[in-house]
Amino acid sequence: MNAEVFNAIRRAIAEERPAAFATVIEGDNVGNYLALIHPDTILGTLGTESLDNATLQELRRFLTEGGAQALEIDGQRLYVEAQLPPPHLVIVGAVHIAIPLVGYAQIIGYKTTVIDARGTFATDERFPHADRLIEAWPDEGLAQLTLHPGVAAVVLAHDPKFEDPAMEVLLKSDVGYIGAIGSRATSDERVDRLKTLGFSGADIDRIHGPVGLNLGGKSPEEIALSIMAEIVAVRNGKDPKAATATAKTL
Repeated sequence: MNAEVFNAIRRAIAEERPAAFATVIEGDNVGNYLALIHPDTILGTLGTESLDNATLQELRRFLTEGGAQALEIDGQRLYVEAQLPPPHLVIVGAVHIAIPLVGYAQIIGYKTTVIDARGTFATDERFPHADRLIEAWPDEGLAQLTLHPGVAAVVLAHDPKFEDPAMEVLLKSDVGYIGAIGSRATSDERVDRLKTLGFSGADIDRIHGPVGLNLGGKSPEEIALSIMAEIVAVRNGKDPKAATATAKTL
C-alpha cells in the first residue's frame, strides 16, 4: 500500500471514520490499491476505470457491513477489507431512560455519547458511565460527532424544540439507526412537522417511532432494554417489528 493511502486510512481510524480498501492479488496490476473513506473520499486506482467503479460499489457495502473477503471483479482477484470504528450510540436527551440505555449499550460494545442543552441533566453524577457528555443543543452537539452507518441515534427529548433540530441533522446523515420516543400520536405530529421541513416519506420512514420493541415495559430500565433490542435487530439486518410479531406467537 502506498504511503498516501496508508496514511489516509490511519487518519480515518484515528478520527473514527469508516474506511475500506481493495488490492489486486491476482491478475493485472497486482499490488494496486483503491480506498474509500467515509463519506466519499476515494484514493488510488486498481488499474482501470471500470474495475474501480465496480469495486467502489463493493467498498460502499463494506463501509456499512465491515469484514474482509477475497472477491473476483472484472476478471481480477481482489482482497477487500474494512476498518470500522466501534458502534456508537448517540442519545439526545439526558432523561431517566438514557441512564440504563447507556449501560446496556456499553455491555454489548457500543461507545456512548449523551447530548443535552440542559446542564442540570447532562452531568457526570447522572452519567458516570457515558463515554462522552455534550452540553449543547442537539444540532450543535451532533455537529461535534462523526456520523456514519455504525451510529445508532436515539432522540429521547419529547419537546419539538430539541427533537426537530436533531432530526434535521440525523435524516441528512447516513447513520444506521434513528429512534424517537413518544406515543403514536406524538409520532404522527413529528411526521407532519418533518414534512413541513421538506423531508420526504422515505426520509421519515427511517425513524423508528415509537422507539423500541413492544415488550410492555414500564420502568426506565425496561424501556431502555426495548430500545437497545430494536437497535441490535436493525444492526443485524432484521425487521424489529417482524421480530415482535414472531415473539407474540411463541
